[in-house]
Amino acid sequence: MKAIKLMLVSSLVVCFSTTNAAASDESSNAKIQRAMKAAPSSISAGAEIRDVTGWTAEDGWPILRDREVGNTWTCFPGVPLNPGDKHPMCNDQVWMNWLNAAADVMYGGQPWVFTTNTVGFSYMLRGDALVNNNDATGTVSFGTLDQEGPHLMMLFPSVEEVADLYLEPNAGGPYVMWGDVTAPFGNALIHVMIPLTDRDR
Repeated sequence: MKAIKLMLVSSLVVCFSTTNAAASDESSNAKIQRAMKAAPSSISAGAEIRDVTGWTAEDGWPILRDREVGNTWTCFPGVPLNPGDKHPMCNDQVWMNWLNAAADVMYGGQPWVFTTNTVGFSYMLRGDALVNNNDATGTVSFGTLDQEGPHLMMLFPSVEEVADLYLEPNAGGPYVMWGDVTAPFGNALIHVMIPLTDRDR
């Protein structure tokens, strides 16, 4: 499959959730325990765990716990692009590359550049915050506001591979988030949401 190269100008600031809670003073152990709830224990028990604040261009987000040998996953106590968020997530390396590219834009003032030749996976078994499914910034009035329950997220090498999926979260089954071409960032932030349980709507 041919990888796509996605670029955003460095002036764009991406806010991935309408939740902007202040960072708490909770202990590292509490953060680790919450991060481990994002994915099955076969993934999270030995995963590297990083904090959601304190990103640097050199080291990324601070490490709270080192990974076990053979484990390639990274978990967070919240969405790392939304400091203070408490919806944990666990990411494979493809998703980490995606998050690091976004952090380079948000915090480092760099252009967005992301490519992948393989599918990427991210678990959020504790759900997500209220987001605008059509607008990653949450600044426009159109679009569907959605608060997803436990779910899996997937990144694909090309947007053509998800072209036939719904853009509407309430249609049932997997759907595309931030896939509306009228959204401020076009298709640069597209990913597929896969609900895993029933949820309140």
